[in-house]
Amino acid sequence: MNPVKVRNIEIGSGIPKICVPIVGVTREDILNAAAEIVQIGADVVEWRADWYEDVFNFSETKKTMKALREVLGEIPLLFTFRTSKEGGEKSIGTEAYVELNEKAAETGYTDMVDVEAFTGDDAVKQIVKTAHECGVKVIASNHDFQKTPEKEEIVFRLCKMQELGADIPKIAVMPQSKKDVLTLLAATEEMSSEHADCPIITMSMDSTGVISRLCGEVFGSALTFGAAGKASAPGQMKVEDLRTALRLLHKSL
Repeated sequence: MNPVKVRNIEIGSGIPKICVPIVGVTREDILNAAAEIVQIGADVVEWRADWYEDVFNFSETKKTMKALREVLGEIPLLFTFRTSKEGGEKSIGTEAYVELNEKAAETGYTDMVDVEAFTGDDAVKQIVKTAHECGVKVIASNHDFQKTPEKEEIVFRLCKMQELGADIPKIAVMPQSKKDVLTLLAATEEMSSEHADCPIITMSMDSTGVISRLCGEVFGSALTFGAAGKASAPGQMKVEDLRTALRLLHKSL
C-alpha cells in the first residue's frame, strides 16, 4: 500500500491523520472556523461546500476557496460537496456536480476533492481525470446513514472506488448494533490487507461506532474525522480528545 502525499503530510503512514470539517453557511463563518482550526491544529481541513450559501455561484465559491487557502497556509484542503442523497445539505444534478468538482480542482486552491463513488462511473472517472490533470487527489466516498452493509459489500464498494481511479476510497456506515461495528472493522482489515494498493478511510458512525474512529492504525483506516466546532457527521469527537487517543494507542503498538 502506497501512502498518499498531500503537501507536508502522508496519508497512509504512521498515526491516522485527523481531518476537521468546516460547515459554515457564510464566508465569514467559514473563515472564522478555519482560523480556529489553525489554532487547534489539524492534518487536513475539509470544506463542506454544500453548507455554503453561495456554492452555486462559482465566482463566489472561488473567492471563498482563495480566502480559505490563505488562512489555512500549508494545511491540506479537501473540497467536498456532500449531496442530499448521502446526507448533505443540498441536492444537485449529476452534470452540475461534475462541473462543480472539476472547477474546484482547477482553481489551484484545493489539494483534494471528495467524489461520491456512486454518482455514475463515467461521472466519477471524468472528475478523477480532471483532478489528476490538476495535481489534485481524489477521495471517492460512500455514506450509508441507514445501516451497515455486509462485510463483502463494504469490501466490494471500496474495491470499486479503487478501480474508478480514486487515490483514497472512503466509506461511512451506520451501525444498528455493536456487531455492525465489528463488521465494518473486519471489512477494513480485509480491504487494507488483501485488496488495497492505496490508503483507505472507513468509519462506523454514531456513538456506537466511535471506537472505529480511534483504531484505524490497527485495522487499516488512514484518516479519521474530528470536530473543532459543529460536527459534520454523528459520532465525531473533539479534535483534542481524538488526538490524545490516537497518540496513546500508537505508543502501545
